[in-house]
Amino acid sequence: MRRWWAGVDWSEDLQDCAIVDDNGAVVAHLRIPETAAGVDELFDALRALNPRSHRFSRRQVPIAIESGSRLLVAELRRRRHPVIVIPPAIVARHRGRLATATSKADRTDASLLANILRMYPERYREMPDQSDRAAAVAVLVRAQHTSAHTSREAMLRLRSHLSLYYPAAIEAWAGMDHGLRRGEARALLRLAPTPRHAAALSKRKIAEALAAGGRTRLLDAEAARLRALFAQPCLRQPAAVEEAMGHSLLVRLADLDQACIHAEHLLEQCINAFEPHSHFAIYRSFPGCGPMLAGRLFAEIGDDSTRFATARGLRAYAGTAPLTWASGGSSAVSHRRVCNRYLKAAVHQWAFSSLTRSPGCRALYDARRERGDRYAAALRHVGNRLLSGLHHCLRENRPYDERRMFPPTVEAG
Repeated sequence: MRRWWAGVDWSEDLQDCAIVDDNGAVVAHLRIPETAAGVDELFDALRALNPRSHRFSRRQVPIAIESGSRLLVAELRRRRHPVIVIPPAIVARHRGRLATATSKADRTDASLLANILRMYPERYREMPDQSDRAAAVAVLVRAQHTSAHTSREAMLRLRSHLSLYYPAAIEAWAGMDHGLRRGEARALLRLAPTPRHAAALSKRKIAEALAAGGRTRLLDAEAARLRALFAQPCLRQPAAVEEAMGHSLLVRLADLDQACIHAEHLLEQCINAFEPHSHFAIYRSFPGCGPMLAGRLFAEIGDDSTRFATARGLRAYAGTAPLTWASGGSSAVSHRRVCNRYLKAAVHQWAFSSLTRSPGCRALYDARRERGDRYAAALRHVGNRLLSGLHHCLRENRPYDERRMFPPTVEAG
């Protein structure tokens, strides 16, 4: 039976679409806009491949594309057409295999994508069939991750500026969670942007600023600590320079405020979007898996029950499964570098958080350290175990159970 494959090389204007047959020859090429009419034109070209057979359907022709977030892909999936995402790095590696001269053109890349599917149909699967809610959570989580990264960068710029004339402000919140991003820190810096202003503050003014920044506990003790810190003698810039640096600080502080507000707003939206999902309770039942971390894991794993047939596949996707390199009589085992890096980072954080909340995770970590594993390698083993448990709980639709995850060992007597 004759078969066809299609490839789409996307751009901001027109999308190049190529259809190849069993021999790799291009049987059709068209350029379509990213609109409903463009999708109809593509489907008409697919139906015209075998119009005489009543058994032939356009859905028998899978479409390969390099990005799964395009509007074109959303429309294709809405119409239940099979779409396969091939990473650009793989396309680049194949570009020199099918031609003597390595060139880059939209038309040839479209046929190249189709030919990759034709040559290796068993290596690529359709995009996971995620629910709309899961896709929405993924969008919010990625946006929140970007906003949190922006707030960290803004904080580092602010800290660098403070080191030039106001080191006491850095010392004031050093070692605390979020550091200068804390609401109380930002509120106090707005009130006292220079060492001169800080030294003139009374304990009552400091306490009021801390309360305005959201602090509710030990206000008097914290105000007294900061009052003593700001009153200590320190190196100072000339008065005019210090005043100018204070004005510059307020501008940088406004940027940090905005970034923190965006990150906090998106965090709330992520939690609100994920809470109604049936998987929320399962993720939250695991030790060390808070609401935001659960959302990050869920965003990368999704809710398609057929996406990962085994826990091993999920571990490989997260980059925690070991990778063996063997050649001749030598072999080496290392960690995976080609993986979902967002998920890998989330699992690393999850494994670290579980050490103080799960005796089994802590015992596993300590055992791996005693065997000679370094810190990161031991955490990867903990992450592997957690991912295996998560895969089982999602398949069985049951919450985490510490005793089933880490059954007690029975000593021989």
